[in-house]
Amino acid sequence: MNITKIVRKPVAIRSLVLALAAGVLPLAVSSTSAQAAPYCGITWGSLTKSASTMNVGPLTNIRAGRHTCFDRLVVDLKGKPVGYRVGYVTNVYTEGKGDLVPLRGGAKLQVVVKAGVVSPTGTVTYQPANRREAVNVSGFTTFRQVAWAGSFEGQSTIGVGVRARLPFRAFTIQDATTSRLVIDVAHHW
Repeated sequence: MNITKIVRKPVAIRSLVLALAAGVLPLAVSSTSAQAAPYCGITWGSLTKSASTMNVGPLTNIRAGRHTCFDRLVVDLKGKPVGYRVGYVTNVYTEGKGDLVPLRGGAKLQVVVKAGVVSPTGTVTYQPANRREAVNVSGFTTFRQVAWAGSFEGQSTIGVGVRARLPFRAFTIQDATTSRLVIDVAHHW
Protein backbone atom coordinates (compact mmCIF):
# COMPACT_ATOMS: atom_id res chain seq x y z
CA MET A 1 0.00 0.00 0.00
CA ASN A 2 2.73 2.48 0.77
CA ILE A 3 4.17 1.91 -2.71
CA THR A 4 0.89 2.98 -4.34
CA LYS A 5 0.88 6.28 -2.44
CA ILE A 6 4.47 7.00 -3.41
CA VAL A 7 3.82 6.26 -7.08
CA ARG A 8 0.69 8.47 -7.32
CA LYS A 9 2.31 11.63 -5.95
CA PRO A 10 4.97 11.93 -8.68
CA VAL A 11 2.28 11.37 -11.34
CA ALA A 12 0.18 14.23 -9.96
CA ILE A 13 3.21 16.53 -9.73
CA ARG A 14 4.34 15.57 -13.25
CA SER A 15 0.83 16.33 -14.61
CA LEU A 16 0.83 19.73 -12.89
CA VAL A 17 4.28 20.59 -14.27
CA LEU A 18 3.21 19.58 -17.80
CA ALA A 19 0.00 21.66 -17.55
CA LEU A 20 1.91 24.74 -16.36
CA ALA A 21 4.54 24.30 -19.08
CA ALA A 22 1.77 24.18 -21.69
CA GLY A 23 0.34 27.45 -20.35
CA VAL A 24 -2.75 25.86 -18.87
CA LEU A 25 -3.75 26.94 -15.37
CA PRO A 26 -5.32 24.12 -13.41
CA LEU A 27 -8.67 24.87 -11.75
CA ALA A 28 -9.34 23.93 -8.16
CA VAL A 29 -12.38 21.75 -7.87
CA SER A 30 -14.34 21.80 -4.64
CA SER A 31 -16.72 19.14 -3.49
CA THR A 32 -18.72 21.63 -1.40
CA SER A 33 -21.61 23.62 -2.81
CA ALA A 34 -20.88 27.12 -4.08
CA GLN A 35 -21.68 29.97 -1.70
CA ALA A 36 -23.65 32.97 -2.86
CA ALA A 37 -21.68 36.13 -3.50
CA PRO A 38 -22.01 38.78 -0.78
CA TYR A 39 -24.77 41.36 -1.28
CA CYS A 40 -23.34 44.18 -3.46
CA GLY A 41 -19.87 42.82 -2.66
CA ILE A 42 -20.27 43.93 0.98
CA THR A 43 -18.06 42.02 3.41
CA TRP A 44 -18.23 44.36 6.42
CA GLY A 45 -19.70 42.11 9.12
CA SER A 46 -21.71 43.23 12.14
CA LEU A 47 -19.13 43.41 14.93
CA THR A 48 -18.33 46.66 16.78
CA LYS A 49 -16.07 49.16 15.02
CA SER A 50 -14.04 51.76 16.95
CA ALA A 51 -11.24 54.34 16.94
CA SER A 52 -9.85 55.98 20.08
CA THR A 53 -9.02 59.56 19.02
CA MET A 54 -10.70 62.38 20.97
CA ASN A 55 -11.91 65.44 19.03
CA VAL A 56 -11.57 68.89 20.58
CA GLY A 57 -14.03 70.33 18.05
CA PRO A 58 -17.76 69.85 18.59
CA LEU A 59 -20.37 67.78 16.78
CA THR A 60 -22.32 70.10 14.46
CA ASN A 61 -24.89 68.00 12.59
CA ILE A 62 -26.29 64.52 11.91
CA ARG A 63 -27.69 63.61 8.49
CA ALA A 64 -28.60 60.52 6.51
CA GLY A 65 -28.61 59.37 2.89
CA ARG A 66 -29.88 56.47 0.83
CA HIS A 67 -27.64 54.46 -1.50
CA THR A 68 -28.22 51.48 -3.76
CA CYS A 69 -26.75 48.92 -1.35
CA PHE A 70 -26.80 50.68 2.04
CA ASP A 71 -28.21 53.50 4.16
CA ARG A 72 -25.67 56.08 5.36
CA LEU A 73 -25.53 58.13 8.56
CA VAL A 74 -23.09 61.05 8.64
CA VAL A 75 -22.00 62.87 11.81
CA ASP A 76 -20.47 66.27 11.00
CA LEU A 77 -17.73 67.61 13.29
CA LYS A 78 -15.58 70.70 13.55
CA GLY A 79 -11.88 69.84 13.48
CA LYS A 80 -9.88 66.64 13.07
CA PRO A 81 -11.31 63.10 12.81
CA VAL A 82 -13.08 61.86 15.88
CA GLY A 83 -12.89 58.76 18.01
CA TYR A 84 -15.96 56.57 17.93
CA ARG A 85 -17.52 53.25 18.89
CA VAL A 86 -20.32 51.86 16.75
CA GLY A 87 -21.98 48.56 17.55
CA TYR A 88 -25.18 46.63 18.01
CA VAL A 89 -26.55 46.74 21.56
CA THR A 90 -29.59 45.46 23.43
CA ASN A 91 -30.62 49.02 24.33
CA VAL A 92 -29.36 52.58 23.91
CA TYR A 93 -29.33 54.90 26.94
CA THR A 94 -29.03 58.68 27.24
CA GLU A 95 -25.67 60.22 28.07
CA GLY A 96 -25.28 61.29 31.68
CA LYS A 97 -28.74 60.34 32.97
CA GLY A 98 -28.97 56.77 31.62
CA ASP A 99 -32.62 56.79 30.50
CA LEU A 100 -33.71 54.21 27.93
CA VAL A 101 -33.94 55.55 24.35
CA PRO A 102 -36.78 53.67 22.61
CA LEU A 103 -35.92 52.75 19.01
CA ARG A 104 -38.01 51.22 16.21
CA GLY A 105 -36.62 48.26 14.27
CA GLY A 106 -35.36 44.75 14.80
CA ALA A 107 -31.89 45.86 15.95
CA LYS A 108 -30.33 48.83 17.75
CA LEU A 109 -27.07 50.41 16.65
CA GLN A 110 -25.35 52.63 19.22
CA VAL A 111 -23.08 55.36 17.84
CA VAL A 112 -20.79 56.90 20.49
CA VAL A 113 -18.84 59.90 19.23
CA LYS A 114 -15.91 61.23 21.27
CA ALA A 115 -16.91 64.84 20.77
CA GLY A 116 -19.25 67.15 22.64
CA VAL A 117 -21.80 69.67 21.35
CA VAL A 118 -20.42 72.86 22.90
CA SER A 119 -17.94 75.12 21.07
CA PRO A 120 -14.87 76.57 22.82
CA THR A 121 -16.87 79.82 23.22
CA GLY A 122 -19.71 77.97 25.01
CA THR A 123 -22.18 77.91 22.11
CA VAL A 124 -24.30 74.77 21.69
CA THR A 125 -23.46 73.42 18.22
CA TYR A 126 -26.07 70.69 17.85
CA GLN A 127 -29.55 70.36 19.31
CA PRO A 128 -32.19 68.55 17.25
CA ALA A 129 -35.75 69.89 17.24
CA ASN A 130 -37.00 66.38 18.09
CA ARG A 131 -34.59 64.07 19.98
CA ARG A 132 -36.63 60.95 19.06
CA GLU A 133 -36.46 61.80 15.32
CA ALA A 134 -33.10 63.56 15.08
CA VAL A 135 -32.93 62.71 11.36
CA ASN A 136 -35.89 61.92 9.11
CA VAL A 137 -35.30 58.40 7.75
CA SER A 138 -38.85 57.60 6.65
CA GLY A 139 -38.77 55.57 3.44
CA PHE A 140 -35.22 54.28 4.04
CA THR A 141 -34.55 50.59 3.35
CA THR A 142 -32.54 49.81 6.49
CA PHE A 143 -32.85 52.72 8.94
CA ARG A 144 -36.05 52.89 10.97
CA GLN A 145 -35.16 55.72 13.37
CA VAL A 146 -32.28 58.00 14.37
CA ALA A 147 -32.56 59.31 17.94
CA TRP A 148 -30.37 61.75 19.81
CA ALA A 149 -29.28 60.25 23.16
CA GLY A 150 -27.44 63.38 24.26
CA SER A 151 -23.98 64.59 25.06
CA PHE A 152 -22.12 64.60 28.36
CA GLU A 153 -18.51 65.44 29.24
CA GLY A 154 -17.29 65.52 25.65
CA GLN A 155 -19.03 62.36 24.48
CA SER A 156 -22.21 62.16 22.38
CA THR A 157 -24.49 59.19 21.69
CA ILE A 158 -26.86 58.50 18.81
CA GLY A 159 -29.29 55.57 18.68
CA VAL A 160 -30.12 54.09 15.29
CA GLY A 161 -33.08 51.76 14.92
CA VAL A 162 -32.25 49.31 12.12
CA ARG A 163 -34.54 46.84 10.29
CA ALA A 164 -32.33 43.90 11.40
CA ARG A 165 -28.78 43.21 12.58
CA LEU A 166 -27.08 43.86 9.24
CA PRO A 167 -23.45 44.38 8.18
CA PHE A 168 -22.09 47.89 8.68
CA ARG A 169 -18.88 49.87 8.41
CA ALA A 170 -17.69 53.05 10.11
CA PHE A 171 -14.93 55.40 8.98
CA THR A 172 -13.88 59.05 9.14
CA ILE A 173 -13.25 61.62 6.42
CA GLN A 174 -11.39 64.91 6.91
CA ASP A 175 -11.02 68.14 4.95
CA ALA A 176 -9.28 71.39 5.91
CA THR A 177 -11.48 72.40 8.86
CA THR A 178 -14.07 69.67 9.39
CA SER A 179 -14.38 65.92 9.62
CA ARG A 180 -17.16 63.39 9.32
CA LEU A 181 -17.92 60.06 10.90
CA VAL A 182 -19.66 57.89 8.30
CA ILE A 183 -21.68 54.78 9.16
CA ASP A 184 -23.01 52.64 6.29
CA VAL A 185 -25.50 49.86 7.08
CA ALA A 186 -26.18 47.31 4.33
CA HIS A 187 -29.71 46.66 3.09
CA HIS A 188 -29.16 42.86 3.19
CA TRP A 189 -26.56 40.27 4.13
